[in-house]
Amino acid sequence: MALAAKIEGTVADQFRHIEEVALYNQAKVLQAFQEEKVADFHFASSTGYGHNDAGRETLEVVYAKTFGAEAALVRPHIVSGTHAISLALYGVLRPGDELLYITGKPYDTLEEVIGVRGEEGEGSLREFGVSFDCVPLTERGKVNYEEVARKIKPNTKMIGIQRSAGYSWRSSFPVEEIGEMVKFVKEIKPDVIVFVDNCYGEFTEKTEPTAVGADLVVGSLIKNPGGGLAPSGGYVVGRADLVHRAACRLTSPGIGAEQGAMLGTNRALFQGFFLAPHIVGEALKGAVFASALFEELGLVTHPSANERRTDIIQAVRLGTRERLIGFCQSIQSAAPVDSHVNLEPWAMPGYADEVIMAAGAFIQGSSIELSADGPIREPFIGYMQGGLTYQHTKIAVLSAVANLKAAGHL
Repeated sequence: MALAAKIEGTVADQFRHIEEVALYNQAKVLQAFQEEKVADFHFASSTGYGHNDAGRETLEVVYAKTFGAEAALVRPHIVSGTHAISLALYGVLRPGDELLYITGKPYDTLEEVIGVRGEEGEGSLREFGVSFDCVPLTERGKVNYEEVARKIKPNTKMIGIQRSAGYSWRSSFPVEEIGEMVKFVKEIKPDVIVFVDNCYGEFTEKTEPTAVGADLVVGSLIKNPGGGLAPSGGYVVGRADLVHRAACRLTSPGIGAEQGAMLGTNRALFQGFFLAPHIVGEALKGAVFASALFEELGLVTHPSANERRTDIIQAVRLGTRERLIGFCQSIQSAAPVDSHVNLEPWAMPGYADEVIMAAGAFIQGSSIELSADGPIREPFIGYMQGGLTYQHTKIAVLSAVANLKAAGHL
């Protein structure tokens, strides 16, 4: 605890900045709620087709206003961030089009969606005649603009940007840098559609990618914007015509966003979104504390404790298989749910390598609740994210350090 007190003193400025951002975003969300006159009747449930669900329709306007977008699709039927991304890609791209990622190789779970890995016959973009290319980042982890300009072709329909570092050792991209990317590609090809995978980034800054020109932005409700209360779901925000296309992919042409019973989830989705700015702030403070603590113990972290944050992920280079497994097992043992479970790596669907994943959460797989995971591959990096309260993350990280020391790994 003495070490913890010392660490907190070194990151006080970071904490003040995080609280300032949370205050700004809380006011932004509150204003959207008030302008749309959110009321108790908006929490009522719908069944069947879900026609005229006033709560669902108002929720989507609240999201659109908060993100500075024309329209939003917010549904519990979207099962993950990968599903939300798929809606955007399949909704917009057609045979002969090209998807060009300019932030390097996409997140592991998208490889089978795109068609660079996986079984034939599952309906990847490649099977539908959509080509894919990506531009590796520079050695400094920045966009290679010269190569981007060379690779944009007449059939490049969509530019893909992954905000978070994912399972790579690089800095995540701040909204300001995403704005520079948008400006650059649209100067080359004004009609190109810019898509941003916003997972883990919502409410970590005062603005979202839609505010700097992104056409489509997507994410998961069991990450930041669900505030720890959303039982499932995802969102798509951006240009109204493109959001409509994504909605038609979720349901069917001719139906789009007009149907979709919310099945009693409205209250949790509204309340979770209202709490999200504060919850994200708590997660960020926990990440900063963890980074500072592990740096004090001689490990390399990314981002470092004194860097400004643009997502909730904290990476720690653990160096050995045993340390990575021990770290995730310790985070699991400090969870309020399933703390007794002894984790082991497994072949998780959608991933190329075995993955170990600590997720002792009230909502299964919720990344805004404290979790830690990593692929079992060198250099054995642990990725920690979430934390509904700073206090819980602090307890869990201190416990992990104690367990690793006791096992001789530190």
